[in-house]
Amino acid sequence: MTSEERIKKEIIQNFGHAYRAFGLSKLMGHVVALLISSPEPVSLDDICKYLGRSKGPISQIMKRLRDRNLIRRVWHENSRKDYYEIQPEIFENAFRNNFELIKSNTRLAKQLKSLVNKEKSKNLDALKNRLTEMHRFYELTEKHYNNFLDEWEVEREKIYSK
Repeated sequence: MTSEERIKKEIIQNFGHAYRAFGLSKLMGHVVALLISSPEPVSLDDICKYLGRSKGPISQIMKRLRDRNLIRRVWHENSRKDYYEIQPEIFENAFRNNFELIKSNTRLAKQLKSLVNKEKSKNLDALKNRLTEMHRFYELTEKHYNNFLDEWEVEREKIYSK
């Protein structure tokens, strides 16, 4: 096994563990890592072969990754097979996907806080405080995510202006 192949396998394993730690599929992490480490688009058949998996689960994962705007299907000259590569903005898109979850939690906290605050029961005081905390937490998180995206825009320009 070449050093490049060892590195590729290590990246794939580590991405699998990282994705599982985030509550996602280990196989999804393997697919993303394979595409990140591949300089050229990879056919669905080659992805299945390299990862030792059947087309069914890989196809489902490819759809989920496309829906999250992390990978894209590309046309390949002289082939009717499906080929895939990462989206150029894969890391930013993954961040934005997470940001949408944060925004959803902010909306949920606001909605539930409003519902509970209409009640006058002392038994709900602890819940009111927790929902207030949740709402403030996610509002602050949104603020920092927005600041990060502003800063990232500047960094991205530096990377691609070289």
